Amino acid sequence: MKLKCLALGLLLSFSCISYAQETNAPAFGKGLFNLVGKDSTWSMKIGTRMQFLTIASWGEGEDGGLVDPRQNFSIRRARLKFNGFAFSPKLKYKFEFGLSNRDLSGASEFTSNAPRYILDGVIMWNFYKNFEFWMGQTKLPGNIERVISSGNLQQVDRSLLNSRFTIDRDQGVQLRHKFNLTDKFLIKEKLAISQGEGRNITTGNLGGLQHTARLELFPFGDFSAYSGADLKRVEIPKLMLAATFDFNNNAVKNRSNQGSYMVNDIGFHETDIKTIYVDAMFKYNGFSFMAEYANRTAGDPLAKNSDGSLTGDEVQVGNGLNLQTGYLFSTNWEVSGRFTTIDLDKDITGKSLETQYTLGVSKYLAGHKLKVQSDLSYLNLDGGTNRLMGRLQVDIHF
Repeated sequence: MKLKCLALGLLLSFSCISYAQETNAPAFGKGLFNLVGKDSTWSMKIGTRMQFLTIASWGEGEDGGLVDPRQNFSIRRARLKFNGFAFSPKLKYKFEFGLSNRDLSGASEFTSNAPRYILDGVIMWNFYKNFEFWMGQTKLPGNIERVISSGNLQQVDRSLLNSRFTIDRDQGVQLRHKFNLTDKFLIKEKLAISQGEGRNITTGNLGGLQHTARLELFPFGDFSAYSGADLKRVEIPKLMLAATFDFNNNAVKNRSNQGSYMVNDIGFHETDIKTIYVDAMFKYNGFSFMAEYANRTAGDPLAKNSDGSLTGDEVQVGNGLNLQTGYLFSTNWEVSGRFTTIDLDKDITGKSLETQYTLGVSKYLAGHKLKVQSDLSYLNLDGGTNRLMGRLQVDIHF
């Protein structure tokens, strides 16, 4: 199956190249090619992107020296994207497929033992004024860092807060609305009801449904809040303040709709999981600042069997804080810094306080469409082995 998907991707790529040679291809970063029906009742844009990543890390010895060196070279992401409208510009769609091993990982009995090819498969219907109805599989309106595309990140990859607390993608429906409170003050509301167990699940709903609500405030008008770095060098300060509340009813995974299933002797341990996000994005004249706070609680965080004995699984409850800033110079070089702290409940999870400091340097050759990024991170683990990590990544979009 994997070979068939790869062959299909290669066939599409060669077809796009052949087509582009015969027609006026879009500019770099605008897709491989764009199609519009003769009667203008449909459109399709096809694009692809890849990320090539190199990682080196070391542990910190008792004498302060570096020990336990590790290296890794990988194709971090390799994706095909299709988007456009069908019948009317008010009915849009998006499909995105992951082809790298890390994109496909996670096959299990809950995905019919099939690789997780589909990242996004969603239709978006602007059915009335500023109301949009979404249906399918896509990102939930969670923390800002997760919703920012991996191709538009300010640093090599997302923070520890995202990896510990994100609610990522799920299958379900969403309702989105926006309105202007004043000429400049914009408000966006996002509601979602989803299956509650993540992407590409085929076994149906095992617990309860997941409910997500997000409110976003843009006091100085709309801007590209969901894109890292101030590449546009906005001349007027721009700010987004937002909060999300997520309630996963009878969740069966240890990180809400992410993580591993909490299996017990009668099926699954079920518990209500609540996650709160508060975040902000500010941009002005090449300077950017992003802040995120996450908190997760659970009704019964310790997974149990029917007789009350512990299974060894537990919900990853606790708090996280992520602060990130950067400045883009006129040469399109950017220096960025990040501070992240993760404080899971040690009595429940057995995990210690984690603090990570990251310094990043990026060169934008064609914005986020072609860039080289590197960063250096120091992870301080309370009571554990501290680690130093360096990364280098090349990102290219067609």
